[in-house]
Amino acid sequence: MPTERGYLEPEGLEKTYRFQQDSIVQEVDILSSRKAFDMILPLLGPYTIGYTKNGRYMLVGGRKGHLAMMDMLNMELIKEFQVRETVRDVAFLHNEQLFAVAQKKYAYIYDRDGKEIHCIKEHGKSLKLQFLEKHFLLASINSFGQLHYQDISTGEMVANIRTGLGRTDVMRVNPYNAVIGLGHAGGKVTMWKPTCVKPLVTMLCHHGPVTAIAFDRSGHLMATAGVDRKIKLWDLRKYEVINSYAARAESLDFSQKGLLACSNGSQLEIFRDTGGQDYKIYMKHRMVKGYQVGTVLFRPYEDILGIGHSMGLSSILVPGSGEPNFDTFVENPIETSKQRREKEVQSLLSKLQPETIMLNPNMIATVRPSRKKEKKTKKEIEDEVEDVVEAAKNTEMKKKTKGRSKASKRAKKREEEVLKAKRQLMEQYKESDGRPEKKQRVSDEVELPKALQRFAKSRQ
Repeated sequence: MPTERGYLEPEGLEKTYRFQQDSIVQEVDILSSRKAFDMILPLLGPYTIGYTKNGRYMLVGGRKGHLAMMDMLNMELIKEFQVRETVRDVAFLHNEQLFAVAQKKYAYIYDRDGKEIHCIKEHGKSLKLQFLEKHFLLASINSFGQLHYQDISTGEMVANIRTGLGRTDVMRVNPYNAVIGLGHAGGKVTMWKPTCVKPLVTMLCHHGPVTAIAFDRSGHLMATAGVDRKIKLWDLRKYEVINSYAARAESLDFSQKGLLACSNGSQLEIFRDTGGQDYKIYMKHRMVKGYQVGTVLFRPYEDILGIGHSMGLSSILVPGSGEPNFDTFVENPIETSKQRREKEVQSLLSKLQPETIMLNPNMIATVRPSRKKEKKTKKEIEDEVEDVVEAAKNTEMKKKTKGRSKASKRAKKREEEVLKAKRQLMEQYKESDGRPEKKQRVSDEVELPKALQRFAKSRQ
């Protein structure tokens, strides 16, 4: 690889979590120092943020209706407008040309110029939005606990699932297999796909409401936070807890290189894997007293952590968080308009169907192994019974003397042979089916133990 990632490296008795942002900004190059900023917008907050997959564009949504899109590469404001109603969440779609906003009553889709393209009434009062980029599905959870999936390329409503676990606004998509994870008030985390009305996995993660959830880039690691003041790391291959930390978190996010950011009030903590999924504190950052952090989000392909809080936006430098080498066939942070159009066409042509969403995507394109004993259909069983009956009827009887070969005797003997053959066949099917036979009734002659004799039926 042409570029290697860097980390904060302490000397002697230094600790990386004691380094302040001011000292980090002074040591980095001029272009990187511009990326750390504080934008104070006290009137229309609290704010939530979202990034495109290539990390170039940032979408900003204020609770009181303020929406803005920024080009973070050139530090330019592209569009800013006011919708004059509550904004709960924002999410980019397949690129920066379209974005979805969860507003007071419905979800809306706007274009880059701020024009309203669609009003999606089927989603209802959406609390959280997620976009599944490989499937072109917009997923939302509304105030009634209903999970909706809508295909934005055709407009078709793919699924409308009642979770049955009440209202929640904790939702994240697993980037590995596109499974949606929901955190609920009872401490449960459920995982969903659009083709199944029941959760694929239900995990009891906390003794209280789940406040935040995040998935690692590899898809095998999940972090959850709850009101019980615990942050837990889960291995999704075994569904077991790897580590548990005594801390609160209102928002969680994994970076491309596995750093974990947690926000609690006005304080931020960033953890780093020191080996063997053992996460230790790596950096700390404290906002101005009174600022309540709502959203933390790592910017892809940059060592930047975006923060949406009650008084505006902030961006801090986190060395070693972003992927230093980008593949232009996957995501290109410096793509031109022509490259963007080509990528859009290619992604539409290679769009995956909702049926391909599953816990283990490696199962796709494999052959199902044959079962040891295939169960026969009812028709096959009837045909086999008929063949056995015909064979029993056509068996030749020995000729006997002294009236034992009369027609009535021979008919009775043939009937017995047919019944015997049938019985053998049915017993064979019963054994292969594995069903336990009905328990025989205990006869009155069996002597019961003393303790159970009072329950026995008395003879009349």
